[in-house]
Amino acid sequence: MAILRAGSCLLIFYLILNVHGKSGSSEKRTFVIDYDNDTFSMDGKPFRYISGSIHYSRVPYQYWDDRLHKMAAAGLNAIQTYIPWNIHEPEEGKIDFSGQQDVVTFLETAQKYNLSVILRSGPYICGEWEFGGLPAWLLKSDNLKVRTMDPNYIKPVGRWLTRLYAELKPMLYKNGGPIITVQIENEYGSYEACDYDYLRFLRDLARECLGNDTVLFTTDGDSDGFLKCGTLPDVYATIDFGVTYTPEKNFEIQRHKEPKGPLVNSEFYTGWLDHWGENHSTIATSEVAKSLDLILALGANINMYMFEGGTNFGFWNGANYPYQPVPTSYDYDAPLSEAGDITEKYMTLRSVITKYNPTAMAVPPSTPKKAYGKVIMTFASTLYDMANLKDPVMSTYPLTMEQLDSYYGFVIYKHIFKSQVSGPLDLSGVRDRAYVNVIRDKKVVLSAVVERDTSNMTVSVDVDAGDFVLVLVENQGRINYGGEMNYNHKGLISNVTLNNITLTDWEQSAFGWDPSQRMLIPSNSFLVPVAKAPSLPSFYAGVLDVEEPQDTYLDMSLWTKGQLFINGMNMGRYWPHRGPQVRLYIPKYALNAGSNLILMLELEQAPCHHSNSKCYVEFMDQPLINATVPQSIHRGISQDTKPLWRWLFDLIMSIIFSEWNLFSF
Repeated sequence: MAILRAGSCLLIFYLILNVHGKSGSSEKRTFVIDYDNDTFSMDGKPFRYISGSIHYSRVPYQYWDDRLHKMAAAGLNAIQTYIPWNIHEPEEGKIDFSGQQDVVTFLETAQKYNLSVILRSGPYICGEWEFGGLPAWLLKSDNLKVRTMDPNYIKPVGRWLTRLYAELKPMLYKNGGPIITVQIENEYGSYEACDYDYLRFLRDLARECLGNDTVLFTTDGDSDGFLKCGTLPDVYATIDFGVTYTPEKNFEIQRHKEPKGPLVNSEFYTGWLDHWGENHSTIATSEVAKSLDLILALGANINMYMFEGGTNFGFWNGANYPYQPVPTSYDYDAPLSEAGDITEKYMTLRSVITKYNPTAMAVPPSTPKKAYGKVIMTFASTLYDMANLKDPVMSTYPLTMEQLDSYYGFVIYKHIFKSQVSGPLDLSGVRDRAYVNVIRDKKVVLSAVVERDTSNMTVSVDVDAGDFVLVLVENQGRINYGGEMNYNHKGLISNVTLNNITLTDWEQSAFGWDPSQRMLIPSNSFLVPVAKAPSLPSFYAGVLDVEEPQDTYLDMSLWTKGQLFINGMNMGRYWPHRGPQVRLYIPKYALNAGSNLILMLELEQAPCHHSNSKCYVEFMDQPLINATVPQSIHRGISQDTKPLWRWLFDLIMSIIFSEWNLFSF
């Protein structure tokens, strides 16, 4: 088995060398751990890295150069990045290393600025990323146990990592590239499985594919309990911790596992993550700077998580448990803002870093921002009239998104009532948020919102024979941390009951998102006969005219909750009524010189219902990700209608039936 894996690694490696036209460096390059001197050694000389995290999946690829340039100008000599498996293999067996997924180009850009690379190859990455970087198609296997030797997990893991390592082997330092270390798994000591066979499998596969002389490491929290299940012999154990004024005490934990070798903090937190409905997280610059100085004074190696946070475009945000989805912004209060701007924290930390690693590189300027002003948004259609949907699937009981082979976004469920009945409609199987509409004679007679893990997941209904219920279920992002990752199915994951009687005979159709999260041309209209009403989940559209595209922010404060598309690109979720994020970052590469189509799927309540004068969005030149967070809002949905502008409808339809691309910046 090991020989077969090694042979596969070598074969793919040589094929990739021929494709890329790369060959090993004629000059011997080495990167090793010098245990005698408690340091790393690069080409026989002591080496200490001062690194920052940046996720290539969260930064438009056109901006990789800009962000890496700024990181080098801060005095960093290394970067750290995750490999999200799910963006590279969104469909089983179909692997993509192009465009936004072109990790080799990202690594080459880092090398251009003399930045070494600390690679966190997964397969699990956490990172507040959808399913912790694992592809959702894994969930098609019954009773899946991720991050273990479960055959339904480990077989695709082995195939993926063999292919990934072959792609990246030419980028190892010894082969002339920038990669100096490779992480095995990610904070495995925090996971309940504690499967050493799994860790050994990952270690051995990395050795076979990358060579025994590649420095492998693990990262875990700074306690003996975390290190117990997260470490292995022959894999260097590192720890992570945030602001502290006594870092020597934190490093004592690492010394319990690694008595000799370099001190390493693989995640020193410059900020923290956000959740919808919670205040924006910040850590005072002065505290981060003081702690950083103390760590560097010890001679330790450090990676700052994050140095550039970026954006969860599309549906790529993760969630924590109890269920808390992460916003579109992943700013993280990092030294470089979500848009890559120079901040006070950047300049302060730069002054600390350059004490230990001087640089003559000037700090590049922040990118220009443009306030384009207001764009009038016009009601175009309800979701049910205009949706691009896969062929409807009939079933006795509701199917999950995974059973429908549709992993992101939304799915619509439809049930026709066979007799008059009233009582509680139990939707406790909703994952994650449902928009419920009862339809009678083409009119909406009931609307409600049901959210997972809340105290009341029932809706009181009074229906006649022939009435039907539409349940639009939104996948708000899969859990990326902890044992609940094994229960990440979306849609309706259990039966629906009315008066404790299970409802049977369901029709369901998922949106036609392809693996790149583009909307497909519908093969079946699945049009629902409902009177058009902007109170239903509905599309709104407007046109922005631009002479010269620049980065900007779209203010969504008048709207409630939904999804934003610009020129077909899925820019992410908005939810200003939950907060703290109110404005979405729009990189200039999403805009065209000339006309730009702004399309919103408003799921709950548009401002147009109250006043046409408020039916707009506004492009601003400043972010707003730290708004005051109100209490949870579940606003009633009314049934007013709004006329449809035929010319705008035609325009929208022509765009929707073309490709909707997440990353074609």
